[in-house]
Amino acid sequence: MRDRGSVTRGAPAEHRDLAALFDPRSIAVVGASRDRTKWGGDLASRLSRDPAGRDIYLVNRRGGDIQGRRAYPSLQAIGSPIDLVFLAVPARGFSDAVDDALAVGAKALVVVTAGLGELGAAGSAIQEAAVAKVRAAGSLLVGPNCLGVADTTTGLNAVALLDIPPGPIAFISQSGGVGEEIVTRAQQFEQGFSRFVTLGNQADVGIADVLWSLVDHQKTRLVAIYAEDLRDGRQLAAAAAACVASGKAVLLLAPGRTEASARAARSHTGALTSDASVVDAVCRAVGALRVETPDELVETAVGLLSGRLSRGRAVAITSDGGGHSAIAADVVASVGLSVPRFSDGLRARLAELLPANAALDNPVDFAIATVDPSTHARVGRALLQSGEVDALLVTGEFGYWGARFPELTELGQQELQAARDLATLAHDHDLPVIVSTVNKGHSPAPDALLSSGVPVYREILSAARVLAHLARAGAACPGGLPELPRPSGEPLTVGDYWSARQILAAYGVPFAPARLVHGTGEALAAARDLGYPVVLKAMGLLHKSEAGGVALNVTGPEELLAACADMQGRLSPTALTVERMAPTETGVELIIGCRQDPRFGPVVLVGLGGIYAEILKDSVVALAPIEESDAHGLLTSLRGAALLLGARGRPPLDVPAAARVAAALSHFAATHPEVAEVELNPLLLMPRDAVALDARMVLVDAVGRP
Repeated sequence: MRDRGSVTRGAPAEHRDLAALFDPRSIAVVGASRDRTKWGGDLASRLSRDPAGRDIYLVNRRGGDIQGRRAYPSLQAIGSPIDLVFLAVPARGFSDAVDDALAVGAKALVVVTAGLGELGAAGSAIQEAAVAKVRAAGSLLVGPNCLGVADTTTGLNAVALLDIPPGPIAFISQSGGVGEEIVTRAQQFEQGFSRFVTLGNQADVGIADVLWSLVDHQKTRLVAIYAEDLRDGRQLAAAAAACVASGKAVLLLAPGRTEASARAARSHTGALTSDASVVDAVCRAVGALRVETPDELVETAVGLLSGRLSRGRAVAITSDGGGHSAIAADVVASVGLSVPRFSDGLRARLAELLPANAALDNPVDFAIATVDPSTHARVGRALLQSGEVDALLVTGEFGYWGARFPELTELGQQELQAARDLATLAHDHDLPVIVSTVNKGHSPAPDALLSSGVPVYREILSAARVLAHLARAGAACPGGLPELPRPSGEPLTVGDYWSARQILAAYGVPFAPARLVHGTGEALAAARDLGYPVVLKAMGLLHKSEAGGVALNVTGPEELLAACADMQGRLSPTALTVERMAPTETGVELIIGCRQDPRFGPVVLVGLGGIYAEILKDSVVALAPIEESDAHGLLTSLRGAALLLGARGRPPLDVPAAARVAAALSHFAATHPEVAEVELNPLLLMPRDAVALDARMVLVDAVGRP
């Protein structure tokens, strides 16, 4: 059976108070060590230097002295209240250590210990038993299998073997290793963290809990997440939406686009991943941005922290080299942005600023910037003031010559002044200014730009990806999360084709007229009443077409009798249906389906259907339930939407009718969590009206965990 506790329905859960985690008054390290290369030793060393003057206690069963501090043989021996306890003990000692911490009234536990839930059922059972005790005591637990936590705004730095620099980014990670990489990459861009939380197995405190704590956290400007298990999916999404609404950008790095990455996540933290298309749908709904790699996460964070979003997708490219500008144009286009031609008026203005051998169209090639770096800002200002572009990308060798030839002090000073001018330009306009330079090391001009809030990247693809994200963020219009209704009445216990037709028809799904028959005589009578041509289907098969259980366009009695005999002989069906043949030549076949995601609950899919569903893979997903206006937007967002709207002289089809069906099916799925999957494929969309030609329903009991 599916774990229904993983999907929150109805009112949001009460937000947990994490004050003891981020600003404790007293801290104890259980498993403290004299060896600073061990986690217990490193945590002891870090916390002993706590700048907030907290009470720090080190616990080692041997007692004695650790790094110049008294070591207590047990928590009970301390004899003082303890807010936060770090457990750096072997897995075999985990349960006893949790009991000891709760016995002294610990309000929060951070468990570095590994070898529990990520290893399978036995370890998960130990985790669950400990969490039950923690929650019963009104405490909270982070981990196991984590590196620790830091809050630079309160002076707490308790992440094993890792220094956390201060800054505006709150980072939540299930992986300590990814966390280390993010810190390293952020420092390359002179960025740091307000809070840094590694959650490991998420046995108790999850991503949603930490997100809720960040909504009103004034020192956090951006939230970045690495998640292998998007547990408590709708609560997590609601918390992310609240962060976005409070003015904080949210970035998500979540593996699971391939079966291989899903396997890796399961082996790493015992995670259960959601389908990538569902995660994408959640991000669109709440206004979060999804990234694919740690470097893209940090680079995008740097771009967003500049505070300027694109109002469109048109990019102006300027360069001090034709080769760099040509490459940049291709890369910018490859990420879905445009490099439009300039108007005659703008080209004339550029001609006043540049020599005769300069390229004046987009991209702009200065041909003189190595001599006169100030050209960058003069041309950039003209472009941003033109109203013809939404962002400026400066590429080429900016800042290179001063670093390459430090003896040319005058040129270096000119490049530094050009950087200041570009920074002023960026701050004077509410549009992104991004710099990509071939200069791979630190040098005064690019460093000055970065320090002033202008993003500088060493690779053109990085700069282009960031511009694409800034355009998405600028165009985002989060629709929010649909509220999950209460389950409707008694759970369904039958899901065969004929029952599915009747159930879904009651929800407003139109079907072709049909009869359920149990023999050739009834089949002939049904066909006579419905009128030829008809469709014959064999009942009792989940995938009728693949098994040869569907005969289309049966034009007369003899053909019908032959089809009945064939199916009864090959398939031994429980029954047959005879259905009126729909005029498929006048319409387009769609697929409308819903399923229960293990983390986010009901989701709805719309796309081109019939025999093309698996071939074209043109579909889009949203959280259910949706309304007709939402469904209409999904349908018109398909790559093949032109087929629905009237392409090449074809009549436009009744898209509102398909939207009504999609909305109806999504409401059905949302009120029936016992239905693992329900699908209309195909739904025939015609110039007037839509009709479902087939339906498939699978109950949760039939598949276990959907």
